[in-house]
Amino acid sequence: MQEASDDVAVVVLMTAGSREEAARLAEMLVGARLAACVQILPEIESVYHWKGEVRRDPEVLLLAKTTQARFSLLEREVRALHSYETPEIVALPINAASAPYLEWLTGTLKGDD
Repeated sequence: MQEASDDVAVVVLMTAGSREEAARLAEMLVGARLAACVQILPEIESVYHWKGEVRRDPEVLLLAKTTQARFSLLEREVRALHSYETPEIVALPINAASAPYLEWLTGTLKGDD
């Protein structure tokens, strides 16, 4: 089990307007070691309030595995590249995970691979 610190592993949920945008974001995050892994899920439908109306739009969901310490930089880089005015960038803590997976995740982010 991991201790409470900036090295706490998190899963960051993000959406993109297209598969191409999702792939660009994923490549940037993994290439910059801001995420150890990014999974791109097939098209989803999002229903949300935006500027006074209820919208329904197709989106692509990204799941990025990183640490709390890298979240601020990850957020900054995603916001700089993202096509949305207000992109979804939500981090959820990983409360439990296998020790080998956590070692791989943190080692990958540090460049130990």
